[in-house]
Amino acid sequence: MTFTEIADRVWTTRRPWFDVTTTVVGGERGLVVVDTHGSAAAGRALADDVRTLGGEVVAVVNTHWHFDHTFGNQAFRELDPDVPVHAHEEAAAELERGAAAVQERYAADAADPHREDVLATTVVVPDHVFSSIRVLDLGDRSLELVHPGRGHTAGDLVLRVPDADVLVAGDLVESSAPPSFGEDSWPMDWPLSLDIVLGLTTPASVVVPGHGPVVDRDFVEEQRNLIGIVAETVRDLATRGVPLAEALGAAEWPWPREHLAAAVERAYAQLPRSQRRLPLI
Repeated sequence: MTFTEIADRVWTTRRPWFDVTTTVVGGERGLVVVDTHGSAAAGRALADDVRTLGGEVVAVVNTHWHFDHTFGNQAFRELDPDVPVHAHEEAAAELERGAAAVQERYAADAADPHREDVLATTVVVPDHVFSSIRVLDLGDRSLELVHPGRGHTAGDLVLRVPDADVLVAGDLVESSAPPSFGEDSWPMDWPLSLDIVLGLTTPASVVVPGHGPVVDRDFVEEQRNLIGIVAETVRDLATRGVPLAEALGAAEWPWPREHLAAAVERAYAQLPRSQRRLPLI
């Protein structure tokens, strides 16, 4: 796979497995790799491609804990046992808690072509964590890591390259498919987190999603508004007493209902009891 330079010394590559988008940012002190893909083998293939850019990898950043963005960490530790791996503190904790379940799921699926690679991966949990903001100094440029709040997971971060007007959004933004509402997502918080993300952009910003091609600020704003519709629809249904079991069929949604089952369940669970009227209580 090849890299595309989307701004001064900012490169992206889309990997076929899960259509994960990885970003590399260069500075005079070296390269920062953002998201390392879903296994040690996939990470090694990524590392081989990173070598074509020139320079030493001086840091790895995980935008959130999900294995398709973190299990490749091992490959970069093989190249440099001391390379720091940065993430939000909750992302590191979630990876530590959740990695075994991911490998168990792959162990149970003998037909998956990536099964052996996932099972052979030694999970490397980020060791440089932060709670709100961190700055990485690359000498001639600085990178800002910002936790805008909960959304796709509890530990999402975005990486901002101020001098290039690039923002790497992880799975808070997805362009190859509707945003993924997993069992660890926070649908009621997600729109507010994207408001923070939008505040970090300009009309000219290039935004790198976790999956799919790069987008602009208008795309992020539109996706934020659609996620906001999901959140406010759930709030309306719950306050009118519509039970969870009937919610999907009781409203119009911005994406297919089968895509939103987990979103609605998670959103109902997030609402305070005061907003759930009979017959929900």
